[in-house]
Amino acid sequence: EAPAKPEEAETEPFTDSSLFAHWGQELSPEGRRVALKQFQYYGYNAYLSDRLPLDRPLPDLRPSGCRNLSFPDRLPEVSIVFIFVNEALSVLLRSIHSAIERTPSHLLKEIILVDDNSSNEELKEKLTEYVDKVNGQKPGFIKVVRHSKQEGLIRSRVSGWRVATAPVVALFDAHVEFNVGWAEPVLTRIKENRKRIISPSFDNIKYDNFEIEEYPLAAQGFDWELWCRYLNPPKAWWKLENSTAPIRSPALIGCFIVDRQYFQEIGLLDEGMEVYGGENVELGIRVSRELLKGLGSVPKWVWQCGGSVEVLPCSRIAHIERAHKPYTEDLTAHVRRNALRVAEVWMDEFKSHVYMAWNIPQEDSGIDIGDITARKALRKQLQCKTFRWYLVSVYPEMRMYSDIIAYGVLQNSLKTDLCLDQGPDSENVPIVYICHGMTPQNVYYTSSQQIHVGILSPTVDDDDNRCLVDVNSRPRLIECSYAKAKRMKLHWQFSQGGPIQNRKSKRCLELQENSDMEFGFQLVLQKCSGQHWSITNILRSLAS
Repeated sequence: EAPAKPEEAETEPFTDSSLFAHWGQELSPEGRRVALKQFQYYGYNAYLSDRLPLDRPLPDLRPSGCRNLSFPDRLPEVSIVFIFVNEALSVLLRSIHSAIERTPSHLLKEIILVDDNSSNEELKEKLTEYVDKVNGQKPGFIKVVRHSKQEGLIRSRVSGWRVATAPVVALFDAHVEFNVGWAEPVLTRIKENRKRIISPSFDNIKYDNFEIEEYPLAAQGFDWELWCRYLNPPKAWWKLENSTAPIRSPALIGCFIVDRQYFQEIGLLDEGMEVYGGENVELGIRVSRELLKGLGSVPKWVWQCGGSVEVLPCSRIAHIERAHKPYTEDLTAHVRRNALRVAEVWMDEFKSHVYMAWNIPQEDSGIDIGDITARKALRKQLQCKTFRWYLVSVYPEMRMYSDIIAYGVLQNSLKTDLCLDQGPDSENVPIVYICHGMTPQNVYYTSSQQIHVGILSPTVDDDDNRCLVDVNSRPRLIECSYAKAKRMKLHWQFSQGGPIQNRKSKRCLELQENSDMEFGFQLVLQKCSGQHWSITNILRSLAS
């Protein structure tokens, strides 16, 4: 369902809006009201965008060595596809304009606009006028695909691919600005090997003042909920001491460029997914590859499940990170459903990690993920390696949790509507709180008798998990690696429906009445009194 139109959106006090933190102090009250309404509708400062030129200059943020690179004279043409729903017209036109102005004309075959059933009227008549004007000078250059119902980002990308005719297809959001020299590095890599899927390096267009924020060079990966994220480039890339070299990447953040025919050969995107999220992870897994030592200092890529994913430092695109997205108020349900599709098709025994991260049972989850028969057949057809191979060879930064034997929320028999909770982020004191089952109440019990509380740390570069520890007879949450190195009391005997007892101190984790606490109870470590705990999901025996 589309959000309320700008003139209908409810306003909030100016002082409470992030829009005016770094911009707009000079606006009149009426100007602020208009700007705020548009911000609430679009998720970025459309008021300012409407007043910026379509051909505004961007700082050249490429590594200096990129300017000295040479590229083949003959490169494949590219079709650029923009996906949008209720985009601000000026933002969409600036995306198109920057693509035309900063892509060599002999390489840009066409632009395809996929309108995913926008309700915004200016994206109909005014956009048509712009397209007709451009096509009047270059017939058929801009093609428009309009959906009769909202399909979501994933299926919209496939719609754009189906219309494209160039050998290479670039699939982009419609709130980007292309920087100089973005195309030649991409098309060169694909010409050298059509099984490369390429992501540019992204910079940020700040949603409030539209200033360009340079992002550091990064690979692209995901956490165990399959939300995409930036990663440090792998060690092999740093050893090259060449900031222009391609960066191997386990997955894609979103926008990417691919050989049109190859994209079809490997199964496009999973059109059984809904709206947004997970498709970039699934694509990265499908084209996973193995890095072997090549000749000299240049790595040699050996394609395994169909190809590779690379991020190119010399190809830079600026992208608006919205304050909120137009597809839906809450993407969580869609991302979770899509993540479970990926887990069931591609992740083998590691699918448990996705269920654990989302804190939902593996059996009878209550989530309908749709028919995955075709995707399983695709995996068999592509003869892909196992997901364990992928983690070891492609995404070694990802933490594995095969030692977790139970997970979920942890409840005490004395007060079953309260759950163990990590408490405030700034503290290391666990609490009990009304059960809600969200991340602060995620509990993981391991075969080594550790109790992790809170988020499941995705990679070795992230903060470690926090373990429940007996510190001077008080329950505390300490980074597990630190607690282990310091030989702290972090091991707990626990069986379903039994006590939680520290193996060294012999004290039990229990509830104690305390009228000063928010819910009348506090967590304590004391002589075991017979209180019992239960956890939601058990993977293997909890025998002590």
